Amino acid sequence: MKALPFLLCSGLALGGCSMLGPDFVAPDRGAEERWERPAEPGVYSRPTLQPLDPQWWKLFDDPLLSSLQERAMAGNLDLRTASARLRQSRAIFQTLSGEALPEVGANAFVQRQRNSNSGRVDQSGREGKEAYNHGYASLDATWEMDFWGRVGRQIESAEASVEASEELRRSVLVLILADTASHYIRLRGEQAFEAVIRDNLEIARRNLELTGIRFDNGVATRLEVAQAEAEVATVEARLPATRERQARLINALSFLLGAGPNALRAELQASRDIPVPPKAVPLGLPSELALRRPDIRAAEARLHAATASIGVAQADFYPRITLNGGFGFESSQFLPFEWQNRLFLLGSSLYLPIFEGGRLKGRLALREAEQQEAAVAYRHTVLKAWHEVDDALTDYGTRQQRRVKLNEAVRQNEEVLGNARQQYLAGTVDFLNVLGAQRELLSVEEQRVRSDEAVALGIVDLYRALGGGWEGQEERASR
Repeated sequence: MKALPFLLCSGLALGGCSMLGPDFVAPDRGAEERWERPAEPGVYSRPTLQPLDPQWWKLFDDPLLSSLQERAMAGNLDLRTASARLRQSRAIFQTLSGEALPEVGANAFVQRQRNSNSGRVDQSGREGKEAYNHGYASLDATWEMDFWGRVGRQIESAEASVEASEELRRSVLVLILADTASHYIRLRGEQAFEAVIRDNLEIARRNLELTGIRFDNGVATRLEVAQAEAEVATVEARLPATRERQARLINALSFLLGAGPNALRAELQASRDIPVPPKAVPLGLPSELALRRPDIRAAEARLHAATASIGVAQADFYPRITLNGGFGFESSQFLPFEWQNRLFLLGSSLYLPIFEGGRLKGRLALREAEQQEAAVAYRHTVLKAWHEVDDALTDYGTRQQRRVKLNEAVRQNEEVLGNARQQYLAGTVDFLNVLGAQRELLSVEEQRVRSDEAVALGIVDLYRALGGGWEGQEERASR
């Protein structure tokens, strides 16, 4: 028993040695100094370096959109799946972290038994035909001394894997928030386009009425009446398609919220304006991008896990020392156990790999190659993130410029249609000029609606590229 403190102290001393393998150092995130753009003519909304609001969708000042985002975080099934995977990763980490601690267990049994009649005699001299009692109870402990840091590196790798799972769940959350906002904006765009179709349908019907009056008065021909009727039917034919797209978008939003088909129809079928971006769009500092985007954070965590795995593979080349101990009682009586019937075990075991057929070398080479791959994947993820932000900023500016030109085009085409109708009434042009002007106006108005929609979607694309939306929301989404 006197050797027990010595062995324990020796184990603690050995276990405190430095771990094999490279220590993880966070890689260079390659932060750019600026991502502002020079002022562009006609741009209403401009990015700024003000702190990014995690709840960026509130910039649209649309309470219904904010409500949908809250419900998506609470009910989305992809988020629940990601949360379940995170819990699995945490459970694996808890299992591995337990290897650093001694394993302690208790064993006990009491039984009455009898040997066979073949003449066997037990330790007390009783023959087989005589029954006797047998009791046993012990407390056993086993501990592998982490002399080379194998267990420590395993725990380090598992902890980094948990961090990667957390970031993957956050990536899902960012995508769900962006998709919810995108579907909502597209739905409002379809409703705005339906309003444009109805306005043009009213114009077409007035033209039909006008040609009918002129035909009755002998001024217009039957061809002009047929052309007007065809135009009414053509414009009306566009309504079912936009209604179908609206129904699909409402169902898509319902699915994102974890609800059944048509669950949001009563709430969303009423037409509303396309959300308008604010004058100032806060982006935060460029140096914060790598700290905010979950995919970059996940790539860094995977690189950390791969680096720690090298230490595990290197430690497998070295001996494993395990301390074993136990103390208990064994007796022919049920209870109580007597001190004189005590037993104990104290010792250690050593495992030394001598010949592994190259498996250890191959495993180490594999871990080193995986670490190199993870490093390249990290650089790829960072570079891709900067490109996405730059593209989103460019798109946001150009989309606004296009909207300015389309607004002007709508005004000019409205004037063209008015003049064409007046000249048609005066008899200076035929009805084809009116039809051409009306069709051009419908086309340009549709483009303007799509442009308004694209500008609002540009905000969503920008914040998706920035990785915004998960801060302060991830705990709620993990439940």
